[in-house]
Amino acid sequence: MAKFPKILHRRNIYIERIKPFMCTPIVKVMIGHRRVGKSFILFQLIDLIKSEEKEANIIYINKEDIEFVDMVSYKELYGYISERLVDGRKNYIFVDEIQEIADFKIAIRSLALDDNNDIYISGSNSEMFSSDLANELGGRYVEFRIYSLSYLEFLSFHNLENNEDSLEKYAHFGGLPYLIHLPFDEAVIMEYINSVYSTIILRDVVERKKIRNTAFLEQLIRFLANNIGSLFSSKSISDFLKSQKVNIASNQVSEYADSLTEAFVVHRIGRYDIIGKRLFERGEKYFFENMGIHNAIAGYKPQDRAKRLENLVCNHLLFCGYDVKVGTLVPEEIDFVCTRGGETLYVQVSIELSLPETITREFGNLLKIRDNYPKIVVSGERSFENTYEGVEHIYIRDFLSSTLTPKIL
Repeated sequence: MAKFPKILHRRNIYIERIKPFMCTPIVKVMIGHRRVGKSFILFQLIDLIKSEEKEANIIYINKEDIEFVDMVSYKELYGYISERLVDGRKNYIFVDEIQEIADFKIAIRSLALDDNNDIYISGSNSEMFSSDLANELGGRYVEFRIYSLSYLEFLSFHNLENNEDSLEKYAHFGGLPYLIHLPFDEAVIMEYINSVYSTIILRDVVERKKIRNTAFLEQLIRFLANNIGSLFSSKSISDFLKSQKVNIASNQVSEYADSLTEAFVVHRIGRYDIIGKRLFERGEKYFFENMGIHNAIAGYKPQDRAKRLENLVCNHLLFCGYDVKVGTLVPEEIDFVCTRGGETLYVQVSIELSLPETITREFGNLLKIRDNYPKIVVSGERSFENTYEGVEHIYIRDFLSSTLTPKIL
């Protein structure tokens, strides 16, 4: 039995989501980019199981551990686990970073046939999981997306007061859990963040997708980092790069952007026609999953504050379990149309609300939506404290702190 690290900070929101599926033959899948805390979610689940069943048969495999470096195929995975199964009782199977094992889905499918096997797996590539597991397991798996720390988790992990300085730290350094072991020194933190970013790009993008034009990949990442929140299509990105003497086909732009999305470097947010209630096939926005990684690429520049604000809002909505789209209400744009269960929320983001014309524009766009779902404007300042014709204004720190409590699924 592996020795597990002490759990200093618990991420109970994920445990509460996973609990209803524990001790069932449904495979529990944790996905998210590297170093986002998937392993510690697994450790928390193991700790919970052991607290309720002291002699639980727990089988744990971590593909980043040298002990399992030679486990490269589904046959070796299945052989290792099957030798440790105990007949007639629950077997708790945990495999961390399972995408490193070729055709792992074959072994998992076979193991899932036995109702006594309670299976938990994690990985760092969404495409591999959504396509392969959907085909192999059908409806016998449930997926949990693990994000960087939310703002409240960040405060808890670092034992910080909820104030402007803490918000600035969160916007600057992001929510990688390991930062609790480092001083709040920009050089130190950015060196660590850059190492995480390089690992993600090398192992989950370049190696997995066999990308040869790494120079273009880096250009594309920098382009997206400098233009977060802007509306693009693969063709418009290709056209812009051609104007910068970089000749790249739009289909290759699309493939590279897909690889970044699949590795959880960026969120791709599609466009939704509010009146026609349909998704547009072309045009989307890109936001970075982790603000620290974004800032390591683009720099932490004062002139980018509005972009960072919109990225923070998008990330919090996703953390809260919303499906997020960019809203189109011709000729206006609604920053985010968010759905969760049977509810809808419209969100507009503004860096400031000091000018009458800005207030009229930001609130006015939402008022043109003729339904009764809640509508809010999130801004980067407190000076405007009022609602506007029934539309609520929320300051960004309040939005990240106490609004939209994540729904327990």
